[in-house]
Order: sequence, then structure tokens, then C-alpha cells
Amino acid sequence: MIRSYDAVPPRLPPPCHPCARDRDRRSRRDRLRPPLDSQTADTPFNPASVVKVATSLWALERLGPDHRYVTTAGIRGDLDAKSGRLEGQLVVDSTGDPDFHTDNALILARSLNEHGLRSVSDGLVVAGPFTIGWEKGAEARIPDPVQRAEAMARKLRDTLDPKRWGRTTRSAWYALARRRGWDPTDPPGLRIQGPTTFASQCEYVPLARHLSNPLRVELRRFNVYSNNDIIRVADNLGGVDELEHYLEARLEVAPEEVELETASGEGHNQLSARTVVRLLRAFRATLTSLELKPEDLLPVPGCDPGPLQHMLPRLATGEPARRLAVKTGTLRITDDGVAVLSGYLDTVEHGNVLFCVAATRAGRRINHWRAVESAWVTNLMSKLGGAEMRQCAPYLPLADSLVEVESVQQASPATAALTSAAVTLLAAR
Repeated sequence: MIRSYDAVPPRLPPPCHPCARDRDRRSRRDRLRPPLDSQTADTPFNPASVVKVATSLWALERLGPDHRYVTTAGIRGDLDAKSGRLEGQLVVDSTGDPDFHTDNALILARSLNEHGLRSVSDGLVVAGPFTIGWEKGAEARIPDPVQRAEAMARKLRDTLDPKRWGRTTRSAWYALARRRGWDPTDPPGLRIQGPTTFASQCEYVPLARHLSNPLRVELRRFNVYSNNDIIRVADNLGGVDELEHYLEARLEVAPEEVELETASGEGHNQLSARTVVRLLRAFRATLTSLELKPEDLLPVPGCDPGPLQHMLPRLATGEPARRLAVKTGTLRITDDGVAVLSGYLDTVEHGNVLFCVAATRAGRRINHWRAVESAWVTNLMSKLGGAEMRQCAPYLPLADSLVEVESVQQASPATAALTSAAVTLLAAR
């Protein structure tokens, strides 16, 4: 099968690059052992969304799988407990939760209502790297950072204030209420008057803290749906340039072997197939040290929702289903198109096998090359004596499934004026 690619016209070369190692060995010699088979393994190509594996590895090693992003809501001014009116500003301070949505904002609003807060006179201040909802990656986000921050602040205001709800927000509330057993006729919310602004630093009295899903859950959501907003994870760690330097050191490769424009796989990125396999090996080693498996963060054809079921139907049904944990990459126009399939399979004869197969210059023939890659992986499994079946996760959590909300302090019946306990937001955070 691999040699058959030699007959493909040069315009559409589909290099296949599998690599394997023993299940338990971790030595440097083992990491650099010759591959089972390869073709043009050192030729750079655009890995597309396979870059998301690099971002996931970086985040896990920097933050840990149980890291939770914190979004704190507090007040500046006086809160009248009887009327529920704040004569001042509501402050929402974020540490950069990349998976914060309408549901999360409604949960936070409900906690503020429990503190007696119902209306705000002087507007909303959003601080920190706050985002709400999806932006669809680097190519679709507002390029000016100030305009982007202000747009996010307005979107939060419209979510917190039921008078501003549209059909989408109202539907999100009904779904959230059903999931959590809340009265759908009693929606949470704050009537916010005054301007909506973004600030790099200010002081406030905290009332409630929203703790995100654990990082491992958020990364799984990004990878299963191949969501380009995973760039937010990298932004909070230093950006794509820092990711590039991290990969060079972590994978022990020369600087010219890693070229990244984005942390999501959008745009022009360059890795070789050998480097991708090293990335997969490093990812699995880190997961093992954290008592996790590749399928805990990557989609499994035949198990998980998302684009894989339509992208790789041959691997999602029948005998091959549930045998692989994979990350795909797809570009239809950039660099003349590319279709990449990489991942893990546990074989009977060779233990853990890591593979990367890519069709470059795929252009409009993406579906054709997806079928070719699926056939190649199926044949590889057969050649290696079959692959073990993976256990499907029970469900893919929603953005609010495992969140927690902590009450920081109860507002004083008379006032919630600033005190020495007020929090200072640091612009350098």
C-alpha cells in the first residue's frame, strides 16, 4: 500500500508515515528508533489541525489536567439589599476561560441574584482575557484587541440582561434549566444600565467565582470538534511564538523543523511527518504520566460526535470502529489543500503504534484522499494483526457540565463599598 503511492502523480503525493514503539519503554534510544515504515518522512508539510495536539500538550504540561479557569464577578459601589440595586458598576474579571459561553454566564448571573443583586446603575466593566461564545478561530476574530474586548463585554451584558435576550439566549436558558432542574419561568439576570467597558485593571469587591470545566475536559471538547478557538488556550500561555519554541525544545528538533502561524492549524504551518510522530509520542508519554489515555483528549471514530463520523465513515463503522484515537487536519485552499490523519492504535503484534499519513495538494479531492487514508489505516491494522478496541467515554461534557460556582462573600445589608479586601486586577497577569 505504501509503495503504491509511488505511482501517484507528483501534484498529489500522499506520504504515509507510521512509527511504533514498545508499550513500556521510555528511553531516548526508543524515542528515536527507526519507524516501521515511512515515505518522505522528513518533508515539511502543513499539518493543519494536528497542531491542536501540540497546543493540548503545552497546556497540559504548563497547567495540569485539573486546572480550572476562574471568572470572578464583583461590584464597585453600594448594593441596596432590599431593592437589589447596585449604585455602581458590576465587574467581571477573567483568567482566560477559553470555553465560557451563554450557559456559564447564566449560571454566574443566578449566583449574583442569590446575593441579592438584580440591577446595576453604572454599567459593566470586563477585565482580563475574557471571551464568551465562539469566534471561529484566528481568521474570524476581531483583529484589534481593544475592539475585540469591548465586543465581548457587550455580548456578556446582553447575556446577563434578560431584557436584551434574543431567541438563541432564551433557548439556551430553557435547555440549561432542564439540565439542572431549575424553574424555566424564573430566569436569572441583571438589569444593567450605563456603559459597557473593558479595563486592564480596577478594584472591586468579589461576590462569586465561576470555576470552569477541568482543562482536560475543555481540551477534549476542542479536539473532538476540531474547534479553532483553541488558540485562546495558547494565547493565555504566551502565544504561538512561545508554542513554537516550546515544541522545538520538547521534541528535540531544529528550529527550522517547526514553523507555526497559529496554534489551531489555521494558515501556513510546517512540520514533517517524523516531527508529528514525535509529537504524538510526547503527548502519549505525558498523558500516561497523568494517568490519562489518548482517547481521553482525542476523538475516537465510532464513539464521539463531531466531524469524524462524516469525514471518516469507514473508520467510524464496522470492524475498524472504536479502534483508534485520532486527530485529523483539513485545509481546502491554503497550501493547495491538505488532508492529514494521525493518531494511535494498539496492535496485537507491535503494541502501541503511532502514525501520520498526509495527502498534500489535495485541493478539491479531500474526500477522495480521506477514503485513501482510511483504507491505508484499515490495512495497517490488518497487517499488524488487528487492533484493540477502545472504551467509549460515556458522554462529551458540555461547557457547563462540571463547572463550580463559589460564593466569595455575602454582600452587606447596607453596603458593599470598597474595602481593604478589594481585589486589584493586574494588567500583566
